[in-house]
Amino acid sequence: MVKKLVILTAAFLVLGAMSAAFADSWVGTVGDSMCGAKHARASAEAATCVAKCVAGGSKYVLVSKGKVYQVDPQDKFADFAGKSVKVTGSMSGDTITAESVEAHAHMGKKAEKPSGQ
Repeated sequence: MVKKLVILTAAFLVLGAMSAAFADSWVGTVGDSMCGAKHARASAEAATCVAKCVAGGSKYVLVSKGKVYQVDPQDKFADFAGKSVKVTGSMSGDTITAESVEAHAHMGKKAEKPSGQ
């Protein structure tokens, strides 16, 4: 019985560590809680507005696929106001806890096939 308990405990620890290693990711635009989905597209105008709203007390959010997600920690998003980003982390409810935030190149046109294919 003790041997089974030890094996089960070890299995849960391994699975827990593996699930943490596979964080989710989201691509979207860093907006603010006051404007919400208004800044669904990255732009210089969005960057200016988000920066002003956050300076006035609003919080950073991620706008992705028409949805607005709360983000934490806020300081990870300060350099990306109004910009397209890829956020890696975990979600609880409507809040994304970010492990990393990086600039994401927005593809305006379809990717071209390499020549010869």
